[in-house]
Amino acid sequence: MKLPTRPELLFSVKSFAAAMLSVYISMRIGLPRPFWAMMTSYIVAAPFAGPTRSKGLYRAGGTILGAVAVTFAVPQLANAPELLSLALALWIGGCLFISLLDRTPRSYLLMLAGYTAGLIAFPAVNEPGAIFDIALARVEEIVLGITCATLVHSLVLPQPFGPVLLARLDHAVRDAQHWIRDALNPAGDVRSAGDRRKLAADITELRVMSTHLPFDTSHLRWTQKAVNALQERLAQFVPIVSGIEDRLGALRELGAASVSAHWDALLKDVVALTDNPKEVAIAGHGARLHERIDELAPPVHRGLGWSGMIELNLAARLRRLVDICVETRALRQHIDAGVSGRLPPEVRQLPGGLSSVPPSALHLDYGMAALSAVAAIVAVLICCAFWILTGWPAGATAPMMCAVLCCFFSTQDDPVPFIKSFLSWTIYSIPVSALYLLVLLPAVHSFEMLVLVCAPMFLLLGVLLARPATFGRAMPFLFGICGTLAMVDTHNADMVTFVNSMLSQVFGLTVAAVATSVLRRVGAAWTARRLLKAGWNELARLGSGEKTTLPEFSARMVDRIGLLAPRLAQAAQSRPASGPGVNQDLQARDALRDLRIGLNMTLLQQVRPQLGRGAAALNPLMTQVSRHFAHLPAIDKGDETQLLASLDNALRAICEGSSDASQREALAALTGMRRDLFPAAAPYRPAAMTALT
Repeated sequence: MKLPTRPELLFSVKSFAAAMLSVYISMRIGLPRPFWAMMTSYIVAAPFAGPTRSKGLYRAGGTILGAVAVTFAVPQLANAPELLSLALALWIGGCLFISLLDRTPRSYLLMLAGYTAGLIAFPAVNEPGAIFDIALARVEEIVLGITCATLVHSLVLPQPFGPVLLARLDHAVRDAQHWIRDALNPAGDVRSAGDRRKLAADITELRVMSTHLPFDTSHLRWTQKAVNALQERLAQFVPIVSGIEDRLGALRELGAASVSAHWDALLKDVVALTDNPKEVAIAGHGARLHERIDELAPPVHRGLGWSGMIELNLAARLRRLVDICVETRALRQHIDAGVSGRLPPEVRQLPGGLSSVPPSALHLDYGMAALSAVAAIVAVLICCAFWILTGWPAGATAPMMCAVLCCFFSTQDDPVPFIKSFLSWTIYSIPVSALYLLVLLPAVHSFEMLVLVCAPMFLLLGVLLARPATFGRAMPFLFGICGTLAMVDTHNADMVTFVNSMLSQVFGLTVAAVATSVLRRVGAAWTARRLLKAGWNELARLGSGEKTTLPEFSARMVDRIGLLAPRLAQAAQSRPASGPGVNQDLQARDALRDLRIGLNMTLLQQVRPQLGRGAAALNPLMTQVSRHFAHLPAIDKGDETQLLASLDNALRAICEGSSDASQREALAALTGMRRDLFPAAAPYRPAAMTALT
């Protein structure tokens, strides 16, 4: 094992200090199980102050909510253990379901409310009259551990989260700039679709990271709205640049050499706009580029051909790209000012449409959340049934640990390997737990001796917790030790009690693994197809008239692409029994193309009321588009022919209308849809409108 670094040592020492402080205070005020506070302080601890504070706040709220629930439920159902078991299992599953639909730190609140109810209620079923005292003691111990961890990590050499987030944000902006340079330069680096999806995955990760920003100790927390707004610009950037890249490729395929010559200087200036980070008058530069784009955009008339339509689409997307570049630069300058303590007041209010997309607008999978909840309910009920039927004195530990593990790994596609790893390292911790519980702690007669006895093991585990490569093994090992000390009465422990407790823990973890394997286990390819299907369903709803805003749609689709990227990589590596090519259909799906289609559909809905008589041609088109995506991945050639004819008729109808900004935007959107839906189709011809067959 390599020597610990300074940040790892600092995290370990601070975590141990917070744990010992919580134990000391628990002992001084006479709490019955002080090691609950110790275990909680380690669970809440994070290398950075922001995540520690956010997790601590919501975990405290969840603990209190769970305690309140069992205080009312246990006395009412104490004489009916079957009903009490069912009520607790449903509570755990219901809280888990709701928590999985919230992708912010608030999810900790309901997840903790779920399994904290089990931690309090299951050991107290034999003493229903004392449930209030037991619940109060658990709440005090857990909240004390959270408070000590939060105070120590926030006040003692705090490690701010802001600089890490800002570095990741700048990295994503640089990747976006490289993409612009490659897309707009004919000799640029042609990167794979996987590289493009990686940027979407980075944007998704930034969203998750920034949810901790309001709790950070750095000045960056005052710029949260500007950071979120910058992330929205990055999300909108993805379909715009991928569309520009495709349109330029289409023009080259058509052999439009003269068109390329006309646009070449402009494209170089757009690249220069992104490559000059120190330009002050960037808004003026952007306005001049808008004028040049408008000059190069072809005029709309009935005889406008396919290359002209593509140029019109290219001009519209370049205008939006210039706007995004200007807004991104301005937001980044505002963030720098805020970090320096000079944040302009207008950034806090974000006027002028600089608001951010709420987390609820991101992708939510209700089906998988329900499946996770069902698996947790069934697993807990199995443990309770075995406990009731056997009358096992230590059986309460089994449903407790089962609930905790089902909740811990519910966000994974396949939680089973994680639960098995947790089970293995919990078993490895049993000898150490026995050493502390049966040998060392009975010989400890002062707090100073307790600190000396605990220091070697927990300082080492603290270093391993700080390392991502060893966190997955160190946490269950530490959890096994602290959990045993918390759940067993350290004053009256003996070998029989210890063995029973360990067997119950192992049984609960095993049931969690088996029930999850049967009810909840899915593969990366299955999840990838589900993500693609969710995108298709949303596009079908858009075609049916469902309203949405462009920022929310872009954020949700980019979020899906970010979630899709690692699943596609895992699916490509897997070799199922049906053959190595079974996942090739996933690799062939271009989620960026779906994103661009949705962008154009949303823009078309926005300008539709201003199109006058031309809007009538959009009705059959949107119906056909909705049917197309509702039936995917199946493809009907007849429906595809009809959809292409509807697109061409809509283009001709809009060309007949009055020339204004709405007409140009509609034509640009329709051109993008035709190019993305039928990239290999024959070019559009400005002929008389044809009847649909």
